[in-house]
Amino acid sequence: MKKLFVLALLVLGGFAVWRKVQAQRADLDLWSEATSADDL
Repeated sequence: MKKLFVLALLVLGGFAVWRKVQAQRADLDLWSEATSADDL
């Protein structure tokens, strides 16, 4: 039972890290789009 709990914690931690990376990537894409010089 202890191994299942540790595995669940690892999965949840991995999911949290993945969500954070995705959010940072979205912010970077938005920033790149907002500061691009293509519309000048």
